[in-house]
Amino acid sequence: MSVDEDSQAELAMHYDRSKEIKAFDDTKAGVKGLVDAGIVEIPRMFIRPIDELDEELIQGKSTLQVPVIDLSGLEVEDVRKKIVNEIREASEKWGFFQLINHGIPSSVLEGMIDGTRKFHEQDAELKKEYYSLDRTTRRVRYHSRIQLSQSKTVNWRDSLNIDWMVSGQIEPEEIPPVCRKAYVEYIKHVIKLGETLVDLLSEALGLKPDHLKAMECAKGQAMACHYYPACPQPELTLGVDKHTDLSFFTILLQDQSGGLQIMHNNQWVDVEPIEQGLVVNIGDFLQILSNDKFVSINHRVVAKKVGPRISAACFFTGIFEPPKIYCPIKELISEENPPLYKEFIASDYITKFFSKPLDISGLDHFRL
Repeated sequence: MSVDEDSQAELAMHYDRSKEIKAFDDTKAGVKGLVDAGIVEIPRMFIRPIDELDEELIQGKSTLQVPVIDLSGLEVEDVRKKIVNEIREASEKWGFFQLINHGIPSSVLEGMIDGTRKFHEQDAELKKEYYSLDRTTRRVRYHSRIQLSQSKTVNWRDSLNIDWMVSGQIEPEEIPPVCRKAYVEYIKHVIKLGETLVDLLSEALGLKPDHLKAMECAKGQAMACHYYPACPQPELTLGVDKHTDLSFFTILLQDQSGGLQIMHNNQWVDVEPIEQGLVVNIGDFLQILSNDKFVSINHRVVAKKVGPRISAACFFTGIFEPPKIYCPIKELISEENPPLYKEFIASDYITKFFSKPLDISGLDHFRL
């Protein structure tokens, strides 16, 4: 696959990106609206730059698999030690792992996927009341883009975001009726799993089990429920650009479509879906607190001819109010291992995150 550079340059001379984006936004129908309209060629704003497309042709792809960790038997001391060691190794070498036997019933997982599908596939007029790009005042919002003024291209996905980072809770009435019951049930279970994980991550860092919990790392969450429609030209765009997460850690539920990839040893690795499994990744905040012991890794979603792909990411972001200062944990610092990052407040980090292109890491802003 290649894109003719001369024709692309000519197109660029007559191309009004802001006009195309405004027209897309004004429909409030999202990427799904384009697909429903029967397009066979994707709009220019979705097409990746020529240098990225060329690089894709030469970049290697790995056949390795992300570590899979079985949480069954967690209450048995020897089993817990084994699980902690597996989490430590995965968090240091991969920044990602998959969980099985995590305790969330399959009916709850299926309900969450189905609820996300129902929201995005409901009548467009019903979705429009939730459409907003205002992430500061709208706690529940549907949209098709973030950071668009800085990013080179628009991603091929629609999202429903539910954010309770500041208040610490979300009222069920705020969640759209079509998916309310399923979401409330899933949120309850995923927060409980997050509280278990934060203890295991503490132990994996060689700290007391309640260390990260005492720092309130498991408090404050946001959820992004994504819908990636089938794409007529998947080789030209991405479901989402490569990025790291602005969280301590993220728990991702994905359907069986595939498409999630992570960067490992300078190659993209497919995160193959596991029935009833969950994906966990280390976020930027935990890389800072661990002073680079745990790694926040670039990941992306490729576009596909078949779809939709459906996923739901729960970000554990820590508390925003009152503002709390985070920095490398003193127990992990020594003369031989000095701090690599300065102090930060979660809200400041997020402000910087949204002021840059998605594919540029926010960690460098806080590196000493």
